[in-house]
Amino acid sequence: MERIAVVGAGSWGTALAVLLARKGFRVNLWARRPEQVTALKKLRENRAYLPEVVLPATITLTADLAAAIREVDLVVLSVPSHAVRLMAQELRPLLPAGVIIVNTAKGLELETKKRLSTVLAEEGLDRVVVLSGPSHAEEVGRGLPTTVVVAAADRQTAEYVQDVFMDPTFRVYTNPDITGVEFGGALKNIIALATGMADGLGLGDNARAALMTRGMAEIARLGVALGGKILTFAGLSGIGDLIVTCTSMYSRNRRAGILLGQGQALEEVLAAVGMVVEGVRTTAAARELARQYNIRMPITEEIYQVLYQGKPASDCVAALMERPRTHEVEIGAW
Repeated sequence: MERIAVVGAGSWGTALAVLLARKGFRVNLWARRPEQVTALKKLRENRAYLPEVVLPATITLTADLAAAIREVDLVVLSVPSHAVRLMAQELRPLLPAGVIIVNTAKGLELETKKRLSTVLAEEGLDRVVVLSGPSHAEEVGRGLPTTVVVAAADRQTAEYVQDVFMDPTFRVYTNPDITGVEFGGALKNIIALATGMADGLGLGDNARAALMTRGMAEIARLGVALGGKILTFAGLSGIGDLIVTCTSMYSRNRRAGILLGQGQALEEVLAAVGMVVEGVRTTAAARELARQYNIRMPITEEIYQVLYQGKPASDCVAALMERPRTHEVEIGAW
């Protein structure tokens, strides 16, 4: 029976710890704050991040990172994207040799604009698998049917992780395209902010569908330019994750967008959501990449203007609708 450490006791880390414990694995769930560990042990429930999901008795709760990863076969890294590099630096001297890291964060490092698997590799963690796809923690924790994708540099590692997570309620596919999987998972949060703003403005279903469709077009443009495969963006970590993040009230990015569309300031919005809204940082990183590689990302540009330049969300409608006419796709001559 494998020993698994889940590093990060937010909603997603908790849900994955519960999933793995239900499968019979011995799971160590690490939280940075000792007071959070105390509450988790007392309640056997993560009321702050994943209420009404019982933590099985086979989950060991700890704030001691060294103890959490001692003699484990697999580490699930479930911290926000901005904390990935620091967490890797803490993990590296403590990790047993050959341990696989399954990274579940979806974002880009703002300072370097790098994908998170690249960040982990720079810190000496090179056996990295990316887990992504349409998977709200609230539903995984309750055992509702979910499908995800894992991406890795070699097939054997990907299939090992696939077997670890595969469950009657949690179906796992593999994909060799780490770049595409990571960009799909990161950039869809920008579009979820956009669809949330549209909903907050009361723009209707047509506008939401347009933002999702054209949003996927610009996600794929940037992702392919940086090495991703076009078919990946039609899969679970692309259109699949985009659909669930743009339509569900479990989505922090959509909820944040709704509040922005209703006219609230970003600081008020982040306080109201109460958890990390990954799309905020990702918007700034993606805008810089788009400019660097001369990639058209008009929706991302408008969201950036709202988040960082104080532009009213209502002003974005005309900016997008009145752009010069163009083709939908570049597929050759008539």
